[in-house]
Amino acid sequence: MNIFEARMNELYNQIEHHARLYYEKDEPEISDFDYDALVRELADLEREHPEFSRPDFLTHKVGGSASNLFKPVEHEVPMLSLDNVFDNQELADFFGRLNREHNSDSYVCEMKIDGIAVSLLYENGEFVQGATRGDGKVGEDVTENLREIDSIPKKLRIDSRLEIRGEVLMTLDSFRKLNQLREENGEKVFANPRNAAAGNLRKASKNLDSKSRRGLDFFAYYLVDAEKFGVKTQADALKFMADLGLPVQAAYQVCENLSEVWDFISHWHEKRFELDYVTDGVVIKLNDLTQWNAIGATSHAPRWAVAFKYPPEEALTKILAINISIGRTGVLTPVAILEPVNLAGTIVKRAGLHNADEISRKDIRVNDVVRIRKAAEIIPEVVAVEKDSRTGQEIIFEMPKRCPACNSEIVRLPDEVAYRCPNRASCPAQLRESIKYFASRDGMNIKGIGSRLSIQLVESGLVKILSDIYELKVESISGFKRMGEKLARKVISEIDQSKTRPVSSLIAALGIRFIGKNAAELLADRFRNLEAIMSADESEIANIDGMGEVRARSVRAFFQDDENVRLIRRFEELGVNTGKSVSGSSSQTQTQLSGKNFVFTGTLSNATREEAAEKVKNLGARVSNSVSSKTDYVVAGEKAGSKLSRAEALGVKILTEREFWDLLASYNIA
Repeated sequence: MNIFEARMNELYNQIEHHARLYYEKDEPEISDFDYDALVRELADLEREHPEFSRPDFLTHKVGGSASNLFKPVEHEVPMLSLDNVFDNQELADFFGRLNREHNSDSYVCEMKIDGIAVSLLYENGEFVQGATRGDGKVGEDVTENLREIDSIPKKLRIDSRLEIRGEVLMTLDSFRKLNQLREENGEKVFANPRNAAAGNLRKASKNLDSKSRRGLDFFAYYLVDAEKFGVKTQADALKFMADLGLPVQAAYQVCENLSEVWDFISHWHEKRFELDYVTDGVVIKLNDLTQWNAIGATSHAPRWAVAFKYPPEEALTKILAINISIGRTGVLTPVAILEPVNLAGTIVKRAGLHNADEISRKDIRVNDVVRIRKAAEIIPEVVAVEKDSRTGQEIIFEMPKRCPACNSEIVRLPDEVAYRCPNRASCPAQLRESIKYFASRDGMNIKGIGSRLSIQLVESGLVKILSDIYELKVESISGFKRMGEKLARKVISEIDQSKTRPVSSLIAALGIRFIGKNAAELLADRFRNLEAIMSADESEIANIDGMGEVRARSVRAFFQDDENVRLIRRFEELGVNTGKSVSGSSSQTQTQLSGKNFVFTGTLSNATREEAAEKVKNLGARVSNSVSSKTDYVVAGEKAGSKLSRAEALGVKILTEREFWDLLASYNIA
C-alpha cells in the first residue's frame, strides 16, 4: 500500500473515532485543536492524492448523526458548519477569494462560541420546535429541553413564521459548579463546558435533573430567510433578533476590511477570557445577506463565512509533586504541583488531575515534563506527558491507602471513579471544606468565612460540627492570624445575619449529596420547612419536577442519619431559620410575591444585588440570572446592561431601585 494511502486510512480511522466521541457521546479524548490538526492533515493529503480520498467521509459533511434518543427533525434549510482558518495568511486568502468573485464592502465579526448549534422555530410568535444540527440535514427534536433554558424566549412579538439559529452554551460559572459537584459525588467530570452543555441538553429522562438546564444559556446569530423581514445585512439581522427579545452577543463589530477584522481578532485574543463563556475564535461573515445565495456553499460550509481559530494556550513545565486535596464529601482529588510557568498571562503553579484513572490513562508521573493547557480557559490541565524527556527519575504515583488528614482507611465504591475517606464525622479536612461550603455564596453566604478562617476554626477546636459556627464569639476568634477585633465583629455580625436566610439557603449549605442551590429551592418551594422535608417519603420528593429518584434517595438518606437530625435541631435552638414558623396558610405578603420571578441588573446603591435578592426570596419570590418571558420584575440599578434591553423588548415590568425599595417597604421589609 502506498505510504500516503496508508496515512490517509489511518487518519480516516482516527477522525471517525474522535468524531463519534465528540458528536454522539459528548466524551472527547483529544482537544478541538488536536482534532482540527488531524482534519487539516487529511484535507492536505486529499488535495495532493485525490485517488485515495473518500468523498463520502464525515469531513465532507456536517457534525455527527442524530441520536435515537429524540425524534428526527429535517431542516428545511441545511444547518452548515464553518471552514476554519488559523493565521493571518489563511484569513487573507479567504478575503482575496471573496473580493475576486464578489463586491464585498463590509464584514461582521462575532465571537465563536464553543457550544451546541440549535434551530428554534416560532409560529405566530410561539416557540413550537427546537432541534440540534445533527448531520446538517436531520437533527434531534429537543424542544422540551430547550423550553427549560430561561434565556430562550417562549413567545416573541411577531405574527409570522420565524426560524432562528444560535448556540446553546454553559457559562463558566455553571461549569465550575457542575464539575465541582460531580467530583465531590465521585462522578466523571466533563471535559469542557461544550460537553457539559451537550450532556445536559440531550438528557431525555425526566428522572434526570431537568432543572440543571438552568446552567445553560443561548445566543442567537442567524436569522433564516432574513430578507422576508426586510433585513438585508447580518448586522441588521442581529439587531432585529435582539429587538424581538432574543439574546445576542454584545461582542460583535462591523468591519470594512481585513485590517479592521484583524484588529478585532487581536483585541479579543486575551479579552475573551473576561467573558463568562468559552470562545475559541472569531466568526467572520460577509455583511450583505443578499449576496449569500449567490456565493453559495460547499457540502458542509458556506463560502461567505469563515471561523478564525485561536491557538491553544499551552506551556511546558515539570511536575514537582502530586498532592491530595480532600473535599467536603471525602473525595480524594490529586493535584499536580508544577514548576511555575507563565500561561495565558498568569503564573501557573498547580493543575487538576481529576482522579487516579485519569493519571493512569495519561501515565502521569512525578518529575515528568508535561504540556499544560488552560482547560476551557478556566484552570490548567495536563494535556500530555513529554515521554521523550524522561530521565529515569520519574516516580509512578499511587493513591494513598489512608487519609492524609485523619488516617482513616480509604475506600473506593464499585460504581465510582473516586477514592473516599469514609470518616465523615471527624475528618478535619472534610470539616474544613464543609465549613467553607456552608458559608459560601450558594449556601448561607457568610462573608468572611473562607479557606483561611475555616482552617483556623477546625485547628482551634472551636467548630466540631457546623452548628458550632453560630456559637462563635468575637473574643474567641479575634486572636486568630490576620483577625483583629474589628474584623472579628464583622464576621460575627455576618454569622448572625445569616440566621435569617431563606430555608433554601440552609438546605443547600448542608451539603446533601446531589443537592445544590437549584434543588434546594425546589425542596423549599414544595415543603416550605425542613421538618416537612424530613418527614416526606422518597416518592413524594422524587415526584417534584426536577428532582428524580437519585436525589430523593439522597435526601432521605441524609435525614435518616440521627447525627444530621441532631444538627438540624441544634440549628433551630440557635435561631437559624429552618422554615418552622411557616404555616400552611400564606400571609398577605406570601400571597402577593410568592412564585414571582425577579432579575437584578446593574449596581444598586443601598445594597448588593445578592442582599436584595435574599429579601425577595424571604417573601416567597424566585431570583434568576436571565430575563425570559416568565420574568415578572427586572430591578435595574446603575449601568444596567443587556438584561434591561431584553426586558424592554419582552415587555417585562421594570423597577428602578427606588421603586424596588418602595415595594419592599410596603411589606415592612426595606
